Amino acid sequence: MNKLTKVGCSALCGSLAAISSVNAGDLTITGGADMTWMSHDSATTGNPIGIGSNLTFKGSGELDNGWTFDLTVANLNGSAYSSTVVDIGMGGLGNLKLNQGDGSGLGSYDDKMPTAWEESWGNSINPGVKLVGGVGTSNHIQYTTPTVWGSKIVLAYAPEYGASDTADKAASGAVNHEIKRGYDAIVHLNPSLGTEILSGLNLYVGASLQEKTQNSGTLQNDQGEVLGAVTFDIGPLSLGYGKSGFVTGYEASTNPGYYKNTMYGVAFNVSDDLSISHSYYDTRKEDIANGAGAGTLEQRRYVEVSSTQVAYSMGGASVRLAQTKAVNSGFSEAASADQDATVLSVGLAF
Repeated sequence: MNKLTKVGCSALCGSLAAISSVNAGDLTITGGADMTWMSHDSATTGNPIGIGSNLTFKGSGELDNGWTFDLTVANLNGSAYSSTVVDIGMGGLGNLKLNQGDGSGLGSYDDKMPTAWEESWGNSINPGVKLVGGVGTSNHIQYTTPTVWGSKIVLAYAPEYGASDTADKAASGAVNHEIKRGYDAIVHLNPSLGTEILSGLNLYVGASLQEKTQNSGTLQNDQGEVLGAVTFDIGPLSLGYGKSGFVTGYEASTNPGYYKNTMYGVAFNVSDDLSISHSYYDTRKEDIANGAGAGTLEQRRYVEVSSTQVAYSMGGASVRLAQTKAVNSGFSEAASADQDATVLSVGLAF
């Protein structure tokens, strides 16, 4: 890991105010290389070799009153900008975050199922499952309460849901006058009650509301999202089950009225270095008012994906293998929509 350290500085602001000292902050750079080999049983992949190179810049500092602040800037492959987060730690008052593009809020809880490596839908196949996202796709503010008895509440707000990310001293402008504010609320409970056997139990309950108006002539009411999940770690075994979904707000159209998601996962740590897992996720369309081909519509109403994974770590290196199967990708009946993929990954962290 490379570490760049800023030097401290001091300044006098004329006769109005004086700053006797400014604490030095740290800027660190972390990253890694991920090399993969991918195989699809029912699709032409071309060259199966892939390389990922991600970098994260993180700055940190402390105020005179003991509050802390962190700046995290993430870059994806090819140094492509991904997200920026400013996190202010206010001690006993909790944490305040300004987020740009990092998918927090309800989006950070979209799939908490235990896995050895990636989510079931996150390995080379794009099945088209619907994930709850809340306000995470827009610039937003997030507040997290202090953790009490292992539990906390997360609240997030976006003044205009879906607006593009903007730099400082700038505004996004109106998206299309059809999408308004967004609100997220998540309760994360760890009801251990001081008992060791329940210390690994976590409950997640969340909801989101995005205000909307008429959309290009198609009536669309406010969109709502909900999530409920439970995970339980007991010794080397991790279990998880969850439900989520959202109401689209569409009326009398070919768009579905709502989506329902089911997810589960189980992971087992064979040793400190070796783990295996199996996870599942499916999305189902519901309440389609007008759809062509009514006799076959039911078959196109769901997508499901499952993944079995193995991961082994050796210090800063890790080897991962995922076997993933998707059914009805993109809610399609075509034979090519049923996919099987194998991904072998070697990751190096620095």
